[in-house]
This record gives sequence, structure tokens and C-alpha cells, in this order.
Amino acid sequence: MEILTILWRPALEVLIIWAVVYWLFRLIQGTQAVQVFLGLVLFALIFQVAKIFQLNTIVWVFTKLFAFGMIAFLILFQPELRRALERIGRTTIWRGFLQRGGLFDEVIDACEAMAKAKIGALIAIEREVGLKNFIETGVVLNAQISEALIRSLFWKGSPLHDGAMIIQGGLIASCGSLLPLTQNPQVAKTMGTRHRAAIGLTEETDAVCIVVSEETGQVSVCVYGKLTQNLEGENLRRVLKSLFVAEVPKGFGYKLLKSLRINLDKTPGSKES
Repeated sequence: MEILTILWRPALEVLIIWAVVYWLFRLIQGTQAVQVFLGLVLFALIFQVAKIFQLNTIVWVFTKLFAFGMIAFLILFQPELRRALERIGRTTIWRGFLQRGGLFDEVIDACEAMAKAKIGALIAIEREVGLKNFIETGVVLNAQISEALIRSLFWKGSPLHDGAMIIQGGLIASCGSLLPLTQNPQVAKTMGTRHRAAIGLTEETDAVCIVVSEETGQVSVCVYGKLTQNLEGENLRRVLKSLFVAEVPKGFGYKLLKSLRINLDKTPGSKES
């Protein structure tokens, strides 16, 4: 009992520090800040090794660097820190994003209408990993979500219809945004640009992408680099609800996508640009 009394405090401190570091890494994962974060972790490890082996010169240099490093840290991570505070404040609201206010139905109805009219579309919905880097490549809107607005932005005569729409925190954050294309050699060469961009973004982040094919009118959902094609009506609704509604067990959406997913090598992709 005495040993447990002595060790419970250090164990709790280690657990809390580990949780904070893991949460910070998850927060910046998929952004350019992750390399800076890993560099800071490496410097911290070197500093601890220097202290253990009593390398006093290295310890002195690192101590001086860390004093100025805190200011540099706040400057470098200012966007991520702001997003973290915003996310803490809106977490409970965001998890119910597709449950409340008809926003879920607006997105689904717009996709179904565009599919019938064979209007190409690419919609990326932010989850835990921030998409600010991609939002800034398009036209920033911060507009309320509505079926009419989504359809008008992807109308073939719109100058923004070729880019991606990004939904962040229950708002249309931007339209016409540029997303990274997948470099996965296993993706069929016939796969269109919108589908390849959806796979590319979801390989780097935990976002959910909805793609409407301009050629076939099929609706696809992509998450974690896995594309599920030809989702219609209730199947599309079930997949998206499983990915966003808090009451559904974690991972259920991905399992459902996996069970529905069509082999990419056997399915011809759309050819729209």
C-alpha cells in the first residue's frame, strides 16, 4: 500500500502529460505544423539525454534556446492554438452537426439533386483535423448551409464549380478550394480528378468527402482514403449519420463503408476534371 501511495502521483502526471501530447499531435496531424512539433519533441529528448550524461555545455545551450523557444512556439502554432480553443468550445455542438437544424438534410438533398442532374461536386467536411490550409486556397464564404446554395455553387456555370467545398463547424467555410490528389498507385487510372482529390485529402486528414460524379451521377463517400461508390438514398444517409452522430459507436461508419465499398480496380472512375 505504501508503494501505491508513493507511485500514484507520478503515474497520474505521466498519464496526463501523455494525453496532452497525444491530443496536440492529433490536433495538428495532417497540417504543416506536425514537422515542427516532431522537431520540438526531438530537441526535448536530446535535452533529457544531455542531462542524464551531464553534458553541461549542451544543457546550457538548450536551456537558453528553450527560453526563447516558448515565444517562437506561440508564434508558430498560433493558428493551431486558436483552432484548439475554438474546438474545445464547439465540440458538443459539432458532434451533433448533422443531427440539428436540418443541416444534415440540406447536404444530403443537395447531393441527391445534383446526382439526378449529373452536376459534379466535391464536398469535404472537417472533423478533428483542421482544414485551414485547404480553406485558404479557395474563396472563403463562412455561409449558412442550404441546399440551394450548395447547388448554385456547383452549377456548371459557376466559376467555383471545379473546386472543393469545405464545411467547417456547421458552415460552408470555402468553395473552389484545391485538395491534394492521391499518389496511391492502387487507385484506378480511370478515376476522375474529384475522386482522386477526395482520396488524397482523406489520406492526410480525418475529413469526410462526398463526391458527385458529373459523368455517371453516382454519389460516393470517402474516409481514411477508402472510397465507397454508388451510394443512394438511405445508404448515403446511413453512412453519413454513422460518421457524425455521437450516439453511433466510434468506428461504425468506417466499418459500414468497408462493408459497402466497391473494389476500385473493378469500378471505372468518372472522367470529370
